[in-house]
Amino acid sequence: MIEKVPMPAQKTPHELIDQFGRKVDYIRLSITDRCDFRCQYCMAEDMTFLPRNEVLSLEECARLVRIFVSLGVTKVRITGGEPLVRKNALWLLDEIGQLNNLKELVLTTNGSQLEKQAKALKIAGVKRINISLDSLNNERFKSITRTGELQKVLAGIQAAKQAGFENIKLNTVLMRGVNDDETIPLVEFAIQQNIDISFIEEMPLGEVNHARESSFVSNDDTLKLLQSKYTLTPSTHQSGGPARYWQIANTQTKIGFISPHSHNFCESCNRVRITCKGELYLCLGQEDKIDLMPLLRQYPDDDTSVIEAILNSMSIKPKGHDFDLRRTEPAVIRFMSHTGG
Repeated sequence: MIEKVPMPAQKTPHELIDQFGRKVDYIRLSITDRCDFRCQYCMAEDMTFLPRNEVLSLEECARLVRIFVSLGVTKVRITGGEPLVRKNALWLLDEIGQLNNLKELVLTTNGSQLEKQAKALKIAGVKRINISLDSLNNERFKSITRTGELQKVLAGIQAAKQAGFENIKLNTVLMRGVNDDETIPLVEFAIQQNIDISFIEEMPLGEVNHARESSFVSNDDTLKLLQSKYTLTPSTHQSGGPARYWQIANTQTKIGFISPHSHNFCESCNRVRITCKGELYLCLGQEDKIDLMPLLRQYPDDDTSVIEAILNSMSIKPKGHDFDLRRTEPAVIRFMSHTGG
């Protein structure tokens, strides 16, 4: 059988098209490597954080987003670390929220700061909030996050609802023998709250602090479990990312699955990631990158070199990642917190 090769998208001077014809219209920007949690799958317990001069200023972050939007990006997700621990993060979100041609400004957070900031986030123009939640058990939540308080996150979810956010989604990483027995309770919680939930397969990034293969939970297994409990219908809903959704009958809740292992989604990849150091990563699971910070600082009043570097980066965006749970070492020696997820 002859393999069908997708026709490359037609490139315009203001669009980002990679060597495989995929249009990049979504960026994830980490604005800090710092976090008030130390989640097991995201960072080490004893982290060394970057000095301030090695982190993009908020003005540089705003400039980068403006440049990417001028190149056809329509969705921006702000991440960390925990983005809301960055001083004056709301200023940046307000700046981004005013950009013409930006369709969606999204925030990924651990929820710890939402009780205080949810209303201001709504005013700034944030459209959707994704909140990490891996357990509804206080002690287990503390164990997974090492420093987190479940009640603060639950209060943050309520604050986001009260602020008027209609698009709230929980992100859950299931780990066998750790929290996989909470699959249904977490879905029940989402149903009760009239919000969505996505299950994300654990990714082999960062130092090995537990046996990834033994802790890995396939989304195929999770889906089968949930189908035994609920009537699920495939949904055409698209969030602009890699999640594939199922609607739970007689509820407002959709269940998403992000499956980098069991169902590689690279063929439709439409995103790149920018670290708080200004590193443009073309793939979460590869090391291909372009350093944008030197250009931002060398040419503070001229975007030409930055634009040229971004356009050129499309030629090195890899076809996909190479995650393999059988490897004795992680695919990438880089914590999730470094790239912003």
